[in-house]
Amino acid sequence: MNSLVGFGSIAAFIISAISLLNPELEWNASFFDEPVMLLGFVLLGRSLEERARIRASSDMNELLSLISTQSRLVITPSGSNSSADTVLCADAICMEVPIDDIRVGDSLLVLPGETIPVDGRVLAGRSVVDESMLTGESLPVFKEEGHSVSAGTINWDGPLRIEASSTGSNSTIAKIVRMVEDAQGREAPIQRLADSIAGPFVYSVMTLSAATFAFWYYIGTNVFPDVLLNDIAGPDGDSLLLSLKLAVDVLVVSCPCALGLATPTAILVGTSLGAKQGLLIRGGDVLERLAGINIITLDKTGTLTVGKPAVSAVASLDHEEAEILQIAAAVEKTASHPIATAIITRAEALNISLPSTKGQLAEPGFGSLAEVDGQLVAVGSLKWVHERFQHRRDLSDILRLEQAVMPQSSKGSSSSKHSRTVVYVGREGEGIVGAIAISDNLRHDAESTINRLHHKGIKTVLLSGDREEAIAIVAKTVGIESEFVNASLTPQQKSGVISSLQNSGHRVAMVGDGINDAPSLALADVGIALQIEGQENAASNAASIILLGNKLSQVVDALDLAQATIAKVYQNLSWAVAYNVVAIPVAAGLLLPQFDFAMTPSLSGGQMSSYYHFRFLCIDDVCEHVSGKTYQLTHLFNASLDRWANGPELDICCHKLAASTIPWASEENLYI
Repeated sequence: MNSLVGFGSIAAFIISAISLLNPELEWNASFFDEPVMLLGFVLLGRSLEERARIRASSDMNELLSLISTQSRLVITPSGSNSSADTVLCADAICMEVPIDDIRVGDSLLVLPGETIPVDGRVLAGRSVVDESMLTGESLPVFKEEGHSVSAGTINWDGPLRIEASSTGSNSTIAKIVRMVEDAQGREAPIQRLADSIAGPFVYSVMTLSAATFAFWYYIGTNVFPDVLLNDIAGPDGDSLLLSLKLAVDVLVVSCPCALGLATPTAILVGTSLGAKQGLLIRGGDVLERLAGINIITLDKTGTLTVGKPAVSAVASLDHEEAEILQIAAAVEKTASHPIATAIITRAEALNISLPSTKGQLAEPGFGSLAEVDGQLVAVGSLKWVHERFQHRRDLSDILRLEQAVMPQSSKGSSSSKHSRTVVYVGREGEGIVGAIAISDNLRHDAESTINRLHHKGIKTVLLSGDREEAIAIVAKTVGIESEFVNASLTPQQKSGVISSLQNSGHRVAMVGDGINDAPSLALADVGIALQIEGQENAASNAASIILLGNKLSQVVDALDLAQATIAKVYQNLSWAVAYNVVAIPVAAGLLLPQFDFAMTPSLSGGQMSSYYHFRFLCIDDVCEHVSGKTYQLTHLFNASLDRWANGPELDICCHKLAASTIPWASEENLYI
């Protein structure tokens, strides 16, 4: 656009100057007012553009503004015997210091109503914390000793003493802003297509401008002499003046920037809106790929289930249950898998002391092994543990173990609400010595999420390393068809299933949460990771989208957002093409012979600037009836885009319109 406007303005000025300084040429082509008016309109458009960009980036500034600049540092005298349960002991010193002076390990006091200044862990106190600005979850979250908290969240009820774990640019909220800004700079494939069109478009317009001048000067004014009576030809009906103005019109009315900005503008809004809803999206290309997904594969443990399994039964052939728990917990004490956590938690609850171990080794998707009291111990799947040792148990012994733990694990619980897994414990010289049953509740939104995905025409596939019997119950409960259930898979086999689906022409997304899901998340067209309490792991590092709210329903929200964003991109591109197809012929004088209508260069520049500004004002998108929750995100997206472009007046309008069409929205709580 700069090139075309520059050529048009310079051409108008040079022609006017030549006409003024050389009256003997009798050009009568003095129109110095046109470059001034043209540049004025263009600069007005640029100011409106800048205003829209500032509004679009205001969400990220809002997130950064949540971080406090001051904090209360708690200094406890050395040798103090204060209890860790006391929020603030009598001999402690509390002083306000700048947040930049806080270091990892410092103890801080956060009073009710204050913003938590750093990421950390609760040392003492109990309260509820508003995490909506990070996770999109409207309900406050209960926090007590041992729970993690994030910078920028708000402490509501009681005082908390926390230990800083990361500060400043290393905090969760700062990382989110940084990742969103990086994502907004990553081009979607459709953006590269638009850019490839915009370049040749400029040269085409310049050629068309020259052709317009040649046509009207040598042919048009002779074939249609009445056009010289139009004001654009001047009082003397000068064919040169008419031809020059129409040529300049073509240069300035065209809008290649509309093609180039159609995609990044929508991506900017989409990624910002996603961040506010707890969806961390790593680029515009991710949104485009997600919008075209037709199959979503899901892990079971930690994805369809809550990921907080508990030991429900322990059985052994020759040993006490406590001994089986003891050696299993010793092997798993360095692991972070939810099953390992469940075993360790049960051992700690029974006050079982753990022996020293060495040589720990974990094979993701299979199990863990280590040397305990000089003997190799393995904990994991039946086949994997069975193959670790030369001494093999009979099949009848293994069946007795399984029968011993499974009936116990189902007592008092509904099989439709629990996922049960059996891990086996083996020891050198004995083979399999025991079994531990692990129960894990289904996520409350698992069934509804699968139903929503099916309603959108997306197939769901369950990939799990667990036994077929264990995942069959889960699949049936949430509504995944048995033909799409894959059990006893290794991480490599999970990746193989995804590759097979991709080779069949499907676009595949993978949803997971653990280290064993990382290869599949990286291989899928879109990897989606659920992040628990802001903790980073291999899954979140490999994923294209991170669900900060740790809710499975956010998968559908991300899908809706991607589809709304890409729909807006195509809508913007369609408007850009339609505008140029209509405006350029009119500027070239198409309507001049029959309707005696022609645009001046300044009017053309004004039209171009007006188009670019009002393209943001898609009020009709918000005014359409919102019928059903599936479409709410799409229309909130449009309302958000419109609000950033048009200012407070439309902002109020969008709030009222959304509040009148969406049951849970109101002018008070609708912060888009």
